[in-house]
Amino acid sequence: MSRLDHWVIHVYNVSMQKLQILFPEPQLRRLRELSRKEDRPVSEIVRKAVDAWIEKNEPMTEAHRKKRIPTFHGGRIKVRAEDMRDIAYTDRASPGE
Repeated sequence: MSRLDHWVIHVYNVSMQKLQILFPEPQLRRLRELSRKEDRPVSEIVRKAVDAWIEKNEPMTEAHRKKRIPTFHGGRIKVRAEDMRDIAYTDRASPGE
């Protein structure tokens, strides 16, 4: 059994539109560093930041809440992306082996 057997991946079919945003170089550099550190795309980090800002400044109405796609936060990533293949194909040693 691999270390990833207990993980569940959810994929949602969500229609998205493209938007071009210009960032000052220092801000973009920090975003990319955070992206690498968390092993998440910059676009996901920006979307979550925008969601948090909107929620803080304009709470959702009941109509918006009903239209919202259900999501969850599964916690921080515990395995670096470059190590996932090795982990997925390596069996764990059973206790006592």
